[in-house]
Amino acid sequence: MTTVSDREHWAKPIRKLRVSDAPPQAINLLNVDGQQIISPLQGFGQMWQKTYRIRMPGLSMTAKQVMDIWKAEFPKFQPSASRFYPPMSGVEPGKVIFIDLDLPPAPGMPNVIPVSSGVMVLYADDEMFTVMTPEGFPVAGWNTFSVHEEDGCLVAQIQSLDRSTDPIYELGTLFLGGARRQEQNWFYVLEHVSARFGIKGQVQMHKELVDPRWQWSEAKNVWKNAVFRTILYRVAAPVRWVRRVFDKRTLERGS
Repeated sequence: MTTVSDREHWAKPIRKLRVSDAPPQAINLLNVDGQQIISPLQGFGQMWQKTYRIRMPGLSMTAKQVMDIWKAEFPKFQPSASRFYPPMSGVEPGKVIFIDLDLPPAPGMPNVIPVSSGVMVLYADDEMFTVMTPEGFPVAGWNTFSVHEEDGCLVAQIQSLDRSTDPIYELGTLFLGGARRQEQNWFYVLEHVSARFGIKGQVQMHKELVDPRWQWSEAKNVWKNAVFRTILYRVAAPVRWVRRVFDKRTLERGS
């Protein structure tokens, strides 16, 4: 139950995302602004809970100090094909972290498929924060990033609960290496968080199949698929540019 003391850590209820302080690098708000936030119950594929942990022995810092750095330098811990753009005000409840991904069409192939989207910060306090996904994102659900002390040792952790948003994403997850890529991404992040503090740690992962079913009632989510919408947006960009130039010259001749 949310109490008065922790209410400030939660995002306010909203119907749709409204972006007001997008960083300059987040040039495409197509799959963020105006989209609804969705939970794992509104996705299509099998639901998984995955927990990634890395111990940082000998680190003489508090969990809050480590989390402050993790939040402030969040984009630096991502692999090159995953570009994260936090809001200018920082990681705060209700704010959007914008994401540009490059995905491979199949395992072993170059990252050539673009995806522009983002996630909303659902909860944030001194030692953890949780983000939720909007419509069209590859997965429907949330990730929680946290730092805590365990047996006198600080542990950095990422826990996800999600499922593929639509049948196209589920196909990629099961047969095109999507699940493995997601796991490798969070291994990379935790390894680089640990390395930031001069510690070479080993990531441990535990995963559990929470719901093996496909929710065919949510197959309609494919109409919001961020991959298709991003590709269409980029293909149409030259057309929009030509139209703007033409309209500008028409106005100049008219004046």
